[in-house]
Amino acid sequence: MAPSKSIEMQPLREGLGTIFLRSQFCTKPQWPPTSTDLSEKVAIVTGSNIGLGFYSCIHLLSFKLSHLILAVRSVKKGEDAASKLRAQNPKAKIEVWELDMESYDSVQAFTRRVETDLTRLDIAILNAGIVNQEFSLNTKTGHEEIIQVNYLSTMLLAVLLLPALKTKSPVGSPGRLTIVNSGLAYGAKFPNRDRNPLLPSFDDTTLFPWDANERYSCSKLMCQLFFVKMMTYIEADSVIVNLVDPGLCKGSGLHRNVKGIVSGAMALMKSASGRTLAEGSSTYVDAAVVKGKESHGCFVFDWNIMPFPNMVYDSESQAVIDKLWIETLKEFEFAGVQSILQNL
Repeated sequence: MAPSKSIEMQPLREGLGTIFLRSQFCTKPQWPPTSTDLSEKVAIVTGSNIGLGFYSCIHLLSFKLSHLILAVRSVKKGEDAASKLRAQNPKAKIEVWELDMESYDSVQAFTRRVETDLTRLDIAILNAGIVNQEFSLNTKTGHEEIIQVNYLSTMLLAVLLLPALKTKSPVGSPGRLTIVNSGLAYGAKFPNRDRNPLLPSFDDTTLFPWDANERYSCSKLMCQLFFVKMMTYIEADSVIVNLVDPGLCKGSGLHRNVKGIVSGAMALMKSASGRTLAEGSSTYVDAAVVKGKESHGCFVFDWNIMPFPNMVYDSESQAVIDKLWIETLKEFEFAGVQSILQNL
């Protein structure tokens, strides 16, 4: 793959605070053109029963999307959301499929269903993610929950969906894969980057004190680091793949696991500076539908193609990126990820 526009840019030298203030207070939403037409297209949105995922479904259906799949952990909650969407879009086929991002088995079962049940797939928006206030290990994998959901399961799902997006989209119209990320990756400290092995170090609080904000930011940075390596296998003519940041949004379900004073502080911050869910979710549609091949391999931030975090460009960090890549591929051996990428 030719270098992406994000890779070719100069890294940002501003602090995270400056980036945040400009993003939230000085950036105007860029709405999809009213002529956008998704007739006959099929889309998957993960984590789509609430918040930004749900509102992105509203956007997609408003542009005449023919077939929508809500990929959700709770089928009941998904059906409640789907019933609202069906009432407003009676001509669209709207399905609810189970997807538990805490489980590798569920991720694999979901992608097998995509392969067997769908004859067409045009768009996949990977929106599901979590923030946890307290340290918690995933009982199924043994990994810390934020890293499991936001990084490991998300990137596994991304790779496993690539073959379907390549083969089930119409000739001349590449499938679209948009992975939801965050500008907070710009501020991630990644304090355990030099640990060997790297991935298990996230699962042990005796090595580094627990910091929920840092862990979330780091999970998004890790996605970007893996993404940069992954994109060397994928051509835009096969599948157009990008990352997108929706910004801080009012009403987002991201902080649903945060309680007490921290929850109150987050609610106040969102109220003061957050985008509406309609504005935030429009970034998804912009990245997955409006942007073209120019966005392939890029980080779309504030509706524009932006540089990756500085670590991507730092020559001294390449060994860390390689280590993360190698360990993650080893983690995914059970799913044949290396073979999938090589066969693209």
